Amino acid sequence: MSYTTTEWRTVEPFSQKASEQAQAHPERRDLFLCHAWDDREGSAKELYGHLQSNGASVWFSEEDLPLGSLMIREIDKGLRNSRVGIVLVTPALLKSIESEGVAEKELAVLLSTRRVIPVLHGVGFGDLNNVSPLLASHAGLSTKESTLSNVAAKVAAAAAALPAV
Repeated sequence: MSYTTTEWRTVEPFSQKASEQAQAHPERRDLFLCHAWDDREGSAKELYGHLQSNGASVWFSEEDLPLGSLMIREIDKGLRNSRVGIVLVTPALLKSIESEGVAEKELAVLLSTRRVIPVLHGVGFGDLNNVSPLLASHAGLSTKESTLSNVAAKVAAAAAALPAV
C-alpha cells in the first residue's frame, strides 16, 4: 500500500494511537463506522465491506445492532469499544448533522476523542466545513482522488498493526 505524503501524515498518528489502544484494550474493534441512515444500504455498506476485506474489524450498526436492542445504548457501546472513528461524509450525512440525527450524536462523541478520520464521498471539504468546521479541521481521505475501495484499503492498512479482536 502506498500513500501520498499528505495521506501518510493523515494516517500515521492514528496508526500509532491505535497500536497503543490495542495493547491497553484488546477487546476493542479497530474502527467505528459513523454514517447517515440513508447510506446504510449503499456507500456505508460498501465501505464496511472494503474495510473488512482489508482486515479491519469494524463496528457497523447494520451488522452490530441485535434485534430488540436499544439502538442508542448499542451505539454507545460501539463507540466506547472502537479505537478509531471513520465518518463517512456524504450529502446524506451533512443533512443528518444539520437535523441533529443519530449520526450527529456519534460525531460529537468521536470529535471529543480526537480519534476521527473523515472519509469524504460525493462531497468536498468546503461542503463539510459549511456544516461541521470541527470535523473539516481533521485531515481525511476523499474519494474525489481515489476509489472508495482504495480509501478503505488505506484506512485498514493503518489499523493493520492492531491484533485481531
